[in-house]
Amino acid sequence: MAKTAVGLFQNSSFVDNVVHDLEASGFPRNDVRVLTEPREMTGSGVMSTPHTDFEVDLIRDLRSFGAAEAEAEAYVRGMRRGGVMVFATGSNEMADNAAVIMNRHCAVEIEELNKVVAYLPGDDNDEKVPERDVAFQAGRVRSSGAGARLFVW
Repeated sequence: MAKTAVGLFQNSSFVDNVVHDLEASGFPRNDVRVLTEPREMTGSGVMSTPHTDFEVDLIRDLRSFGAAEAEAEAYVRGMRRGGVMVFATGSNEMADNAAVIMNRHCAVEIEELNKVVAYLPGDDNDEKVPERDVAFQAGRVRSSGAGARLFVW
């Protein structure tokens, strides 16, 4: 059964180091993929058909890996903000090691992108209460405090 480590990085300069470390740990280059949002798409604006198609395809692909809808949408939001995704597929041990490498290079916490800030009715102060989606997702393995996700498919 294949296992894929997925990491989102806010800073594209981290990605070269992630890929280098993955290859140094024994990952074949064809098992490591880097995805950036295409900037040279025909059409104009965020609502252009090619741009929308890219996002829909990414959500569909992430869902096929086992990502929850909210997680997939968070990855898309991260990509819109200039983020870069790294995928590394391999055996259990290889994928676990890939997640460690990605986290060492500051993979983004998807929960931070999913955080919704609620304002309590009648509250006069600026205090905000974060809400989190704590639903269990089968097929996903994740250690607490780590940004990279492991998907089993």
